[in-house]
Amino acid sequence: MRENYNRKTLVVLTGPTGVGKTLTSIELAGALQTEIISADARQFFKELKIGTAAPTQEELAAVPHHLAGHLSIFDYYNVSLFEQQALSILDTIFLKSDYAILTGGSGLYIDALCHGIDQLPDANPAIRNKVKNIYQQLGLEGLQEQLSTIDPEYFSEVDIHNPNRMMRGLEVYYSTGEKFSNLRKNTRITRPFKIKKVIINRPRHELFDRINARTHLMVQQGLVEEAVQFFPLRELNALNTVGYKELFGWLENRWPLHTALEKIQTNTRRYAKRQLTWFKRYEDARWFMPHEINSILSFIKEGQS
Repeated sequence: MRENYNRKTLVVLTGPTGVGKTLTSIELAGALQTEIISADARQFFKELKIGTAAPTQEELAAVPHHLAGHLSIFDYYNVSLFEQQALSILDTIFLKSDYAILTGGSGLYIDALCHGIDQLPDANPAIRNKVKNIYQQLGLEGLQEQLSTIDPEYFSEVDIHNPNRMMRGLEVYYSTGEKFSNLRKNTRITRPFKIKKVIINRPRHELFDRINARTHLMVQQGLVEEAVQFFPLRELNALNTVGYKELFGWLENRWPLHTALEKIQTNTRRYAKRQLTWFKRYEDARWFMPHEINSILSFIKEGQS
């Protein structure tokens, strides 16, 4: 990452799932003559297209996209690798444009690129398998019980319904003997470029209606068939996500198909609420409706000579 980026701006465009980030980011990228970096952890995996609402081929062709569909579900990946790759991509974009757009709803990845992350150790395969076995044998409650005992400080702030976050806390502890909460420095790195954070949102009823309608559209596009295809691989971390795990429950005869689809809608709405809670921490962000493109552009260019 070069240091002479004082006239360059990273535009962070985020918001809850289903709000319309993809189309808004493409429109902004066209107006700013720049490229898009994805910060949607669900859309990193090239095999998962329908259930993650991945950008279509037409959308990808409209504006150059980076870190969208660049991984296989079999690949190991973490937020540290994302930070390194995204910074390298920014170097190439800033050679051509004064702007770059980071878009997606994964707050942890957004924070990593904007402010850096603590370089915590990766667990070795034996420890990773040990923690995975805890999850497989004892489920979510087993992870919650162990983490709350080992590291109550981290447990009090982590999303306790996200097994990956809890497994990471356990991995760090079993690798180092130190609590995850003790090792984190929470120091914010000052990047050499400007950052403008834009959060787009809609009225709650409108957002939820869009989420429900998108689930129906995914089914029409082949979501059920996609879940059947990946059912044998359901233990992979990449598949432990809304849209697939509910259908895996149906395939395991735990509930009927219509219940699985209702659970997808319910869990997606809950995910949107959690995202909004995360984004409310961004004191330097400005909130807009998706259609307010001109106002968003004015905010992005605000204060520039």
